[in-house]
Amino acid sequence: MNIGWIGTGVMGTPMASHLANVGLNVKAYNRTYEKAQKLEPLVSAQTSIEDTVKDADIVFTIVGYPKDVEETFTEIFKHVKKDTIIVDMTTSSPTLAQDLYNKGKTLGLYVLDAPVTGGDLGAINATLSIMVGGDKDIFTKVTPLFEVMGKTINYMGNAGNGQHAKLANQAAIAGNIAGAAEALAYAKYKGLDLDAMLNVIVGGSASSWQAANNGPKMIKDDKSPGFYIKHFLKDLNLILDEKDDLKLKIVENVVKIYETLVDSGYEDYGTQAIFDYYLDQIK
Repeated sequence: MNIGWIGTGVMGTPMASHLANVGLNVKAYNRTYEKAQKLEPLVSAQTSIEDTVKDADIVFTIVGYPKDVEETFTEIFKHVKKDTIIVDMTTSSPTLAQDLYNKGKTLGLYVLDAPVTGGDLGAINATLSIMVGGDKDIFTKVTPLFEVMGKTINYMGNAGNGQHAKLANQAAIAGNIAGAAEALAYAKYKGLDLDAMLNVIVGGSASSWQAANNGPKMIKDDKSPGFYIKHFLKDLNLILDEKDDLKLKIVENVVKIYETLVDSGYEDYGTQAIFDYYLDQIK
């Protein structure tokens, strides 16, 4: 099976590698060619989207923002053969996902929206959670490949529902990471040992993936990105774009915190750097 892969960043690099490691013929493209080239010889790096997708049976994309998804799909639609399956694994706009699905149908192509959660470690360890929208029969065909990259695969229904599921997931993360940061900030303010406090949180009913994985980074002042602030803020703003009249106060408040951090130059730090917002109040 021929696979076209577009996007070899923090997430895309290990995901594409997993597919190549099970014997699939993977061609990869990235706007910065050198990033794709680092995957060779396991994966064949390409200099254009056309060369990446023209012979592909399935194309996967994982890029940055909805505008990147739209631009990438415009090129893919020009060059893929009829009946190709195109799977967007970017966290993107549900409305855009529905539009791309409909455009694909008119061209004889099959589009799935399949965003992921689990961060860089989930991508590296192939333990991602993948939520998928689109035609169920196409989802069934691609499921064996999803299982190479992830551990929890859920079919969410019609086109766009994969993206809606991811945004709901990001709303939960917003509360979890802010909650962990606030708890540790309060503990620090009151003079508690932060490692001991984190053990309390992770060992009890307040535990979360964010506390267990990003809590230690907060304590160590490790801002390295498993997931960039700029990308998480993009996700949270997509929720606000889609919420209509629904009041989502946690998301709204966390957006304000991250916007404050971006204004201070934090956009390329990991989401755990939210802790600095609270530390600045203690100083």
